Amino acid sequence: MPLAALPRLFKRVALILGVAGLTLLAWRVYDSERGPALQPWHRLVPHELTAEQLDHADWAAWLAAEERVFGEVRQQVSERLDPSLVPPFNRYRIDSRVYPPGFTTDWNRSYLLRPAGPPRGVVVLLHGLTDSPYSLRHIARRYVEHGYLAIGLRLPGHGTVPAALTDAHWQDWLAATRLALRTARAEVPAPAPLDIVGYSNGGALAVTYALDALDDPQLPTARRLVLISPMIGVAGSARFAGLAAWPAVFPAFSKSAWLSLRPEYNPFKYNSFPVNGARQSWLLTDALQGRMRALAGDPRLQRLPPILSFQSLTDATVSTPALVSGLYRHLPANGSELVIFDLNRSHDLEGLLDPASLTSLASLLPPPPRNYATRVLSNIDSGSAQLAQTLTAAQALDSQRQPLDLAYPPGVFSLSHVALPFPLDDALYGTQPTASEDFGVHLGRLAARGERGVLVVPMDELMRLTANPFYPFLIQRIEADIDQATVSTLIR
Repeated sequence: MPLAALPRLFKRVALILGVAGLTLLAWRVYDSERGPALQPWHRLVPHELTAEQLDHADWAAWLAAEERVFGEVRQQVSERLDPSLVPPFNRYRIDSRVYPPGFTTDWNRSYLLRPAGPPRGVVVLLHGLTDSPYSLRHIARRYVEHGYLAIGLRLPGHGTVPAALTDAHWQDWLAATRLALRTARAEVPAPAPLDIVGYSNGGALAVTYALDALDDPQLPTARRLVLISPMIGVAGSARFAGLAAWPAVFPAFSKSAWLSLRPEYNPFKYNSFPVNGARQSWLLTDALQGRMRALAGDPRLQRLPPILSFQSLTDATVSTPALVSGLYRHLPANGSELVIFDLNRSHDLEGLLDPASLTSLASLLPPPPRNYATRVLSNIDSGSAQLAQTLTAAQALDSQRQPLDLAYPPGVFSLSHVALPFPLDDALYGTQPTASEDFGVHLGRLAARGERGVLVVPMDELMRLTANPFYPFLIQRIEADIDQATVSTLIR
């Protein structure tokens, strides 16, 4: 090609890219404007503490700031709502049966649960994105039964209004994590055991904190990490999520800042999701995986706490392969363990499951020996919904298969990202909710049938499993190490 033609070629390419970009932005504006109108809870951004302020705060200061944030929501959203314009089934309407401040305990807030006697240990619990401290309260209570102090942290931007996530930053979440760990050690000094439990996005924060503690002796060190559906990796498309919000710089197109606008009927979790939420999750996981790659082979990794993880083979929110390739393959032989819940491969579902999902287990784990133990829970055989576990110990070449007193319930083909931390009797998400608590709705028991286009909630959300039929196995594995940690501390 003659050199004289290059400028014309560059101009054409630039013109094509410019037209394509404008077309995508125009489509984004059109697509977002078709949705429902923004509501007060999509506009108010409460004033949370910044990372710098969190690093200079104690637990009392955090609770005081949290009280001010919830006061903003009450005064500027709930007390100003027009009941004629807001349906009764709304978490921000004061007279609604799902209004969180109306419950005996508002589990959107940070909490500190004390055991009956002097604490034998302490645990910090970190919830997931769009979530609240509610999601890990069952595990917190089990720790308390074992004599631990439980600290359930509300991460900045959560538990209030969805708009809070439009201005959230993962560095603020990590600063809040540091605050909770400082509080843990102030309440229960070393050498008493200290655990961190992280669910989804909280799992990424737990691992990131543990990596930071390798370099900073001022940070309290955890004895172990328990990760539930951890967000070690997300879809690659989340890298470009921020582009979808560009039209929102113009007030007329402010709805472009949202990936979904849904009715807010869940008292302890946002249903609407802003673009920035996806953006921050990708930034956090990208930083985490970069740290793990940089530390590959580094002697400092030998000081990383052992990690116990629970993960569904299929997960529409986080990447199951990233948990293995982005975290576990870098771990030293430090007593870590990975538990995988397989699909329900019984005859009743034969031919209905995605072939790619059916074969994903075979390529998920590297061949043994591995530095970590694995437990895979799967059908005992293709003719039964009964489960067995295949246990491969760390550094072992062979596996042991043991039947379990667990079975897939009829009609359930897999676990889900949101199901793992909730028992079947959870008052909100359980399929067999307890009568001892009432949060205004039993989301896990909904089985809607009817015509398309009638419900304001997408049908796939109602079909998603929200409680874990294998929760007894999950909590037994967590509790086994709780008791072991307490015994070893007493011996020392």
